[in-house]
Amino acid sequence: MLEVKFYDTVDDSLLKFAEIISQSNGKWVFCKHKERDTYEVPGGHREAGENILETAKRELQEETGAIKFDIKPVCVYSVTGKTRVNDTGEESFGGLYFAEISEFAKELHSEMEKVVLMDELPDDWTYPLIQPKLIEEWDRREKFEK
Repeated sequence: MLEVKFYDTVDDSLLKFAEIISQSNGKWVFCKHKERDTYEVPGGHREAGENILETAKRELQEETGAIKFDIKPVCVYSVTGKTRVNDTGEESFGGLYFAEISEFAKELHSEMEKVVLMDELPDDWTYPLIQPKLIEEWDRREKFEK
């Protein structure tokens, strides 16, 4: 079983991932990987020398083709339990961001087959035990701010 937790902040050195909840013209933005039949939020691993915001921007651009966007931090999240990218099951941390995308490139040059804009959240998630919880937390915080 996976456990997802949320934090306002943690030590920057712990942040290994960035996930970016995205919308464009009021629609959800999701990616479909070339090797999967499911949909996912753009995101990925932090590279050496990057700050976590740079990771978020790079992953958003690579996976969605976003050219023009506004991005802001939401919170820090962690996942405890074995996953496809965490074989030890130890708690791993990532930065959660929200992006409003106003322009996309004409072509993708990544592992993503396509980007889809949806009115509703998908039923067929790549990470069904993690990513819906990230969106719920973003929504909860968004409503709290208003």
